[in-house]
Amino acid sequence: MLDMLHFYLIFAIFLYMLGLYTLASSKNMVKLVMGIEILVAAVNLNFIALGAFTTGPSTIDSVDPLVQDFVIISICIGGAIAVVAMSLIVKAYRHYGTLDIRELRRLRG
Repeated sequence: MLDMLHFYLIFAIFLYMLGLYTLASSKNMVKLVMGIEILVAAVNLNFIALGAFTTGPSTIDSVDPLVQDFVIISICIGGAIAVVAMSLIVKAYRHYGTLDIRELRRLRG
């Protein structure tokens, strides 16, 4: 069980680093939203892995229901935030004709 926890935590760290790299290196607003969603997925994976580990050795295949509820709520809220962000991105592209963050900062005036 402990080996599987290490696997999930290492994968969550990999996803977290990938999300941070995407946020740090991207100029495109769509890629920024994707980086944020990758970060949220890493946190959710970490939360589920630790929730499965803390339930005890008698219930190896189950996860704490409270943890599952929090992750489901987090996924729903993250999806709603992504939809709102993408709609704002579409509006910004139609108005300014670019998705470049640096270009939009210059237009601030």
